[in-house]
Amino acid sequence: MGQNKLTVGLIYGGKSGEHEISLQTAYAVSQAFDYDKYELLPFYITKQGEWKVGSKLEGPFTALEQLKFDPESGNGSTGAAINLLFSKLSTGESAIDVAFPLLHGTNGEDGTIQGLFEMANLPYVGAGVLASAAGMDKVIMKKLFTDAGLEQCKYSYFTATEWERGNHNLIQNIEKELGYPCFVKPANLGSSVGISKASTRDELIKSVAFAFRYDVKVIVEEFVDAREVEVGVLGNDEPLASVPGEIVSSSEYYDYTAKYLDGKSQMLIPAPIDTELAERIRDLAVKAFKAVACSGLCRADFFVKKGDQTIWINEVNTMPGFTPFSMYPLLWRETGLSYEALLDRLIELALERYEARQNLDFENGVN
Repeated sequence: MGQNKLTVGLIYGGKSGEHEISLQTAYAVSQAFDYDKYELLPFYITKQGEWKVGSKLEGPFTALEQLKFDPESGNGSTGAAINLLFSKLSTGESAIDVAFPLLHGTNGEDGTIQGLFEMANLPYVGAGVLASAAGMDKVIMKKLFTDAGLEQCKYSYFTATEWERGNHNLIQNIEKELGYPCFVKPANLGSSVGISKASTRDELIKSVAFAFRYDVKVIVEEFVDAREVEVGVLGNDEPLASVPGEIVSSSEYYDYTAKYLDGKSQMLIPAPIDTELAERIRDLAVKAFKAVACSGLCRADFFVKKGDQTIWINEVNTMPGFTPFSMYPLLWRETGLSYEALLDRLIELALERYEARQNLDFENGVN
């Protein structure tokens, strides 16, 4: 750890369909840190799950290619990287003060690495194990929303085994309860990977097969003719909501291409909605944050139905896109918190949550 500086372990990449997005996020975050206050220790996880560690950064990465390390150079091996990150387990001393996971999707945003941090007793930015896992599984998330009284669209879900054993009945139920068009999604994935729109039975069957390439559980949702409005939430026990922003997709729906590749989708911040509707959405965003037991941050995504302006929760994202041009930081910039200040606040929240948990008694004591 640096003298009078916090050492932040920046963890990115990952064995996930969102690997490249994670690299972009890590690069952007490295540009924004105040190196008079922090030193960064970068940990890169390859698409094959191999861990690599770089040297401490005295300044930001100068090119995206620098985020990947040569395993032949010193401490670049998986064993060395994990030993360094989790040195507190064996030595009682940690090489970092706080972990900042910038891993999107599977094996990063789903509670798995959060569990590693908990076992190593390390502070870390973002949601804990439960919230990460619940926020990643769209089915579990929707059940928690229902329990919290949040309105949402109709949906159906099934596993690969259930689909193979009796897809005829499942198809009939989808057609009866949801109708066409409908959206087919892997239950555990983000960034619109594996999602497709089905307007016929043949398209539904093909869409389900496509979604099963990415997960063993699939969710099908009814089509909603609505505006897409998103809110950033920041905090622990007393979270705050940003101004809402609206997504105007360049595609028929906000898919992976529209999000990351074609550059034509619009983010309207603040969303062009009236004050009363904006406040209702902000209140519901905080309610959704609490419904999945979040901490640190999340982005809550809503559908606002055209016509009657009914608000339906779509999902929460516990590790939203985090480049300076991503919706979450832009929402907070418009609310009055710069990108750099947002990073500071997230680290503060991570340390606050960690300190509060250190006071818990894990032994069976007597009053």
